[in-house]
Amino acid sequence: MIEEGSKRGKAMVEKRQLFMEMRAQNFDVIRLSTYRTACKLRFVQKRCNLHLVDVWNMIEAFRDNGLNTLDHNAEINVSRLETILSSIYYQLNKRLPTTHQINVEQSIGLLLNFMVATYDSESHGKLTVFSMKAMLATMCGGKIVDKLRYIFSQISDSSGAMMFAKFDQFLREVLKLPTAVFEGPSFGYTEHSVRTCFPQQKIMLNTFLDVLMADPPPQCLVWLPLMHRLANVENVFHPVECSYCRSESMMGFRYRCQQCHGYQLCQSCFWRGHANGPHSNQHQMKEHSSWKSPAKKLSHAISKSLGCVPIGEPPHPVFPEQAERPQELTHTVQPKPVANNMNDTMLMSSGAPTPTKSVLESPSRLDEEHRLIARYAARLAAEASNSTQQCPPSDLSFNFDANKQQRQLIAELENKNREILQEIQRLRLEHEQASQPTPEKAQQNPTLLTELRLLRHRKDELERRMSALQESRRELMVQLEGLMKLLKDEEQKQASQSGGSPHSSPSHGAGCSMPMPIRSTSAGSTPTHTPQDCLAGVGGDVLEAFAQGVPRNLRNDLLVAADSITNTMSSLVKELHSVDDGGDEEETNMRNGGDRGTVRVPKH
Repeated sequence: MIEEGSKRGKAMVEKRQLFMEMRAQNFDVIRLSTYRTACKLRFVQKRCNLHLVDVWNMIEAFRDNGLNTLDHNAEINVSRLETILSSIYYQLNKRLPTTHQINVEQSIGLLLNFMVATYDSESHGKLTVFSMKAMLATMCGGKIVDKLRYIFSQISDSSGAMMFAKFDQFLREVLKLPTAVFEGPSFGYTEHSVRTCFPQQKIMLNTFLDVLMADPPPQCLVWLPLMHRLANVENVFHPVECSYCRSESMMGFRYRCQQCHGYQLCQSCFWRGHANGPHSNQHQMKEHSSWKSPAKKLSHAISKSLGCVPIGEPPHPVFPEQAERPQELTHTVQPKPVANNMNDTMLMSSGAPTPTKSVLESPSRLDEEHRLIARYAARLAAEASNSTQQCPPSDLSFNFDANKQQRQLIAELENKNREILQEIQRLRLEHEQASQPTPEKAQQNPTLLTELRLLRHRKDELERRMSALQESRRELMVQLEGLMKLLKDEEQKQASQSGGSPHSSPSHGAGCSMPMPIRSTSAGSTPTHTPQDCLAGVGGDVLEAFAQGVPRNLRNDLLVAADSITNTMSSLVKELHSVDDGGDEEETNMRNGGDRGTVRVPKH
C-alpha cells in the first residue's frame, strides 16, 4: 500500500510538473490572448522536444506503429500510447548528433501526462486515434503547409473533397489544446465554428489551405500560424532601439506604429501593453519578422515600381485538386546497409578519406531523399495537370512521349541501381572471405615454430639464472660492506691503543664515511673491470677498502671475488642477448615468409 501511494504521488507530481514550469514563465502578463496562447503552446512544444520531430517523421511513426490501418474512433490505452511516444523519441535520438541527444524518458513522461490531461479529462485511460493524430501533427515541428496537408488527408474523402463532419471533429480535438493551457474562454469550440471557417459547399485542398493560411486566419485557429511564426523569429535580430525600454536591439518580433513616426516596440513591451509619449495602445501596429536596411528598402521599392518583383506572393504552392494515387514501390530495390570495413576498403583503394559512418546507413539522408521524392512527384503531377488543361489536343501525343521517356529513364536507373547493389554485395563477400584466416597459414613452417619455442624456453631459463646471480651479487656486496665495517672498527681500536694508525688513508675523513647513494645498473649494460665501477651500488666503506695505494688485509681476496662476480654477470648478459636476437630474427623471418633481413623487429 505504501509503494502504491508513493507511485501515485510521483505520477501526480510528474503530471503537474509541466504546468508548474509553464506558470513560472509568467505568460499571463501578455495582454493579448492570441500571443498568450501561442507562447504557452510553443513552451509545451519545446519542453517536450516536439519541435525537433518533423511532421514527415511523425507521419512515418504513425505508419510504423500501424495507426494508418485503424479507424479514427478506435481507442488505444495509455500503455500503447507510451510505446508509440517511445518509438518517436528513440528514432529522434538516432537522427540527432551525439552532442545534442535528448532525455528520452523525461520527454516521454512530460508529453504523455500532457496528452492524458488534455484528452482524457474523465480518466478513462484511453484516447482515440484521431485525437492523438490531431494533437501530435499540430504540435510537432515542420512547416505549417505540410501539417495542414496531412490534416486535410485525414478529413477528406476519396474524391479529394473535405468532409465537414470530419473537420468538425478536428476542431473539437485541436481546440482542446488552448483549453489545456487555460485559454479555453478565448478559443473554445462552438457549433458554428465550421460554417464560420468555410461557408462554401465544397472545399478542396487549395481552398482549405487558402482559408487556414490567410491573413487573418479564422478566429478559432488564429493561434496556430502565430505559433509557427514565433518559432521562425526566435533568433531574428533587429538593430533598432525600443522606444519604451530603450533597448538598443531587439530579438524576435518588432512592432512599428502606423500613426507615430519612428515609434517602434520590442515584442516584450508590446505584449505587455507598454506605451509612452504620444503613442497609445489603441494605435494600429504592424508586426515585422525581419530587418531590412534603408538601402534594401529603397531597392525593393524601385524594383517593385518597375515590375521586377511580384506584388502579391501566394501563401502556399498550388497543389493538384485530385487525390494523389499511392506510388507503386513493390519492385523498388531498397539499399542494404553495407559493413563499415567494406566501405573503408573501397574508399582506401580509390584514395578517398575513410568516413566514420556509412552513407547508406544515415537516417537523415534517407529522410531527405523521401522528402525530395515526394516533392518531385507532387511537382510532376502539378505540371502534368497544368499542361493537360492549357495544351491543345494536338500536344497530347508529345506529353505521352515525354512520359514514356521518363518511365524508360526510371527503369534504366532502377536496373543500374540493382547492378550497383549486386556489385557491392559481391565485393563485400570477397572481402569477408579474404579477411578470414585459413588453416594453411596456421600450419606453415612447423620447424621454425619448434625452434622458436625452444629459443624462448632457453631465454626464460637464462633470465631466471641472471635474476638468481643478481640476488647473489647483492648479498655478497652486503657481506663485503659488513666485513669492511668490522675491519674499520678493528683499525680504530688499534689506533686508539697505539695513539695513531699507521695505515690510515689520506682521503679518509668525515665526508667519506657517509654512505653513497645506490645506483641501479641495467642487466644489458656491458660491465668494466675497474673495481670502483664494479662496486658502484655499495656503501662508502667498501669503496674505501679498494682505494689505490693503501695496502690492507683481505683487499686482494675481495677484489678477486668482485671481479669474478662481474665477469660472470657479463658473460650471462651476452649469452642472453645472443639468444634474444636469434629468437626475434627467427620470428621475424617466419612472419615475413622466410625473407631474412628485410624487416627488423625492435628489441624490447
